[in-house]
Amino acid sequence: MTHPATRRTVLLATGAAGAAALGIGCGNNGDGSSSAEASGQELARTADIPVGGGKIFKDEKVVVTQPTKGDFKAFSAVCTHQGCTVGTVADGTIDCPCHGSRFRIQDGSVANGPATRPLPEKQITVDGESIQLT
Repeated sequence: MTHPATRRTVLLATGAAGAAALGIGCGNNGDGSSSAEASGQELARTADIPVGGGKIFKDEKVVVTQPTKGDFKAFSAVCTHQGCTVGTVADGTIDCPCHGSRFRIQDGSVANGPATRPLPEKQITVDGESIQLT
C-alpha cells in the first residue's frame, strides 16, 4: 500500500530541491567555488595602506594595517566588545565607534577598553604590490 504525499513531505521535498538548486548551505558562490575558495582575491594594493595606519574593508570585515614600512597585518574588523564594525584607523590604533574600544595596529591588542580581547588576526599574503586575503 502506498501512502499519498502529505503537505509536509511535498514542502520538504520542494524546499530541499530549491536549496540544492541555489547551492544554499554549501557556501556556493554561484560560480562553482565555495566561500573558502573565493579567498585569495586581491583585497588592496600595498600603496592603499598608509604607513603607521590602515584601511577597513567593511564588506570583508577585515582591517589591514602597515605599522612600519613593508610590514602588513590584518585583523577582524569586528570589535570584540559587542560586535560593532570598527570605524577608523588613526594615530596607531583601530578604533570602534560604538563604545570607544581601541586596538593597536601592530598586533590587534587592546589599547583602550571596554574591549578586553584583541582583534583576531586574519591571514593575508603580500605578492608584489597586491595584498590578498587567504
